[in-house]
Amino acid sequence: MTDPLLPTVRLKPKANARAVRRGFPWVFANEMVVDRRTGALPPGSVALLEDAERTPMGLVAVNPTSKIMCRMLDPVGTEAPDQAWFAARIGHALSLRERLFDTPFYRLIHAEADGLPGVIIDRFGDLAVVQPNAAWADVYLDAMVAALVEVTGVTTVLKNAGGRGRMLEGLDALDAVLVGTAPEAALPVEMNDAIYMADVTGGQKTGLFYDQRPNHAFAARLAKDARVLDVFSHVGGFALAALAGGAQSALAVDGSAPALALATEAADRMGASDRFTTRQGDAFDAMMGLAQEDALFDLVICDPPAFAPSKPALEKGLRAYERVARLSAGLVQDGGYLVLCSCSHAADLTVFTGACLRGIGRAGRHAQLVHTGFAGPDHPLMPQLAESGYLKALFFRL
Repeated sequence: MTDPLLPTVRLKPKANARAVRRGFPWVFANEMVVDRRTGALPPGSVALLEDAERTPMGLVAVNPTSKIMCRMLDPVGTEAPDQAWFAARIGHALSLRERLFDTPFYRLIHAEADGLPGVIIDRFGDLAVVQPNAAWADVYLDAMVAALVEVTGVTTVLKNAGGRGRMLEGLDALDAVLVGTAPEAALPVEMNDAIYMADVTGGQKTGLFYDQRPNHAFAARLAKDARVLDVFSHVGGFALAALAGGAQSALAVDGSAPALALATEAADRMGASDRFTTRQGDAFDAMMGLAQEDALFDLVICDPPAFAPSKPALEKGLRAYERVARLSAGLVQDGGYLVLCSCSHAADLTVFTGACLRGIGRAGRHAQLVHTGFAGPDHPLMPQLAESGYLKALFFRL
């Protein structure tokens, strides 16, 4: 039954209604009829979307202040979400993760791809961290969290408000404890036979990057008896996986002293502290310093932050990726391996690969591309939304 209290919003005649019907989950503000009534809707309102001929198109979340004005919630839905609605979505997502993983450490909800637009939920055992990066998710947060507890049985739920999307949606940056009690220390997480320390209250994003899990595993296969350099290491992502894979040594470089302290704690828990060292500072300066020391490594990994987070930043970002490739390639022993990563959705695989190859060539090196990695299956791709396939990892032999 259609909810008589829900407002109706409408596409302009020239809007691409076909794309929405084929599964594209967003409608931009310039595609919408924005009259006085629609413009006055509070951010996060739920409405019924119609095409220009007033044919129903589904249930959408509306934010008149955002460039993404409508996010599709349900192409056949006609009633506002409630706890049962959220429980069905979360339960569907949980069934995939439980089939994939033996332990409850994974991304549980990957935004649009899991049917909750703008929502990220990472699970750390009995604790979950929620990033409600769209206005509608803030409005319906109580029902969502109640469903999360009901379906998963987690006893602690934290809200992380540090996502870039919240700023674009005009939302606050206030973290909160929604259920239970926040942990006083970082949480140990086992992945790929390594241990990681997740700072779920003060770390980057939700505290740990699950997306690189399969790429950590592939790098570990290259790491046996190797001297490893992990640049932009954060809490030791690739370095700790390499140690678990039998690396002779691993050097982690990062600008964050707290992140490197967590990596050191993790290496100690693994019994690998004698093979692990850190260098805190600017990654570019560190690579140039290592080159001046004539340092060479059998395996070098660079996993920088998003240098091209949007299309306007693409050209500058590609230059940065090229520079990373040039500096890091010079640190690889002949016959060794170089892993270059990008989490910039604006830099697709083709242009990112091109930037990497230019950098490798400028370093005077020749490369074989032996493997291309992407985010793990707990970060499913929504085929209609290219932005959901943001992560690329290129494995070269030089």
